[in-house]
Amino acid sequence: MNRLLFAASLLATFMLSAEPLKLNTRARTLSAVGGGKYEAVLRTVQWDPKKTAVIVCDMWDDHWCKGAAGRVGEMIPRMDEVLVGMRKQGVFIVHAPSTVTDFYKDTPQRKRALAAPFAKTPVPLETKTERWGTCWLYPDPDREPANPIDDTDMGCDCKVKCKIEPPWKRQIAGLSIGDNDAITDNGQELWNLLAARGITQILFLGVHTNMCVLGRPFAIRQLAKLGLNVVLVRDLTDTMYNSQMRPFVSHYAGTELVVQHIEKYWCPTITSTDLVGKPAFRFREDPRR
Repeated sequence: MNRLLFAASLLATFMLSAEPLKLNTRARTLSAVGGGKYEAVLRTVQWDPKKTAVIVCDMWDDHWCKGAAGRVGEMIPRMDEVLVGMRKQGVFIVHAPSTVTDFYKDTPQRKRALAAPFAKTPVPLETKTERWGTCWLYPDPDREPANPIDDTDMGCDCKVKCKIEPPWKRQIAGLSIGDNDAITDNGQELWNLLAARGITQILFLGVHTNMCVLGRPFAIRQLAKLGLNVVLVRDLTDTMYNSQMRPFVSHYAGTELVVQHIEKYWCPTITSTDLVGKPAFRFREDPRR
């Protein structure tokens, strides 16, 4: 994609108009009663769609863990409904399927990310540390304590443990990729795309909350350190957590603990209700109905 086409796609995005996005956010702060306890803080905010992006994290076409792959499949209808609705309101969609962006090398969406003009970041990006095929931001001890769940076994919750080997080749086909979307798993490319559009607000969704959603170069830790206003869509995510590991709660309760960790130390969350006007998504086997 040449610079002229890039400018044309940018103009098409700016010409869209929509009502502000009304988001009912939830964060957590230390309770006034002390004792190291946190309490939920609810706040309603309004975001300009033109200054907002949705980032879709690692929604691959397959996963080494059969349970994880099944849960990804369950989320697809609601997640795509969100993407379709956000596009109609002028929100920019970025697909970030880590390590498989070459699958899309000949698409305008991938070329759009490559063609975006370079923009200097306000703080340096992580470029030296790598994990699982991309740069990686590990937990910041100055900002957050240890993860509330033990995922040292890699988090497979299947009765028969799955073999750890990467079968993914692309993003899962059930998620639509719009004409004006972009595809990247690179922190600098993402920043270039956002800076060109004046985007400062991020709706983040995808998997897995305790791993890639926090650690990837386009994910929550990096985005927060860049000073962007980030919100996690908490019902459209999942963890890699084995319920036989600490703290010995159900898989879904483990996900909620990680969500609360993010609400305490990184960013607020919402549910997809704010985006599509329907009850929050729940996995079929989630006992918390």
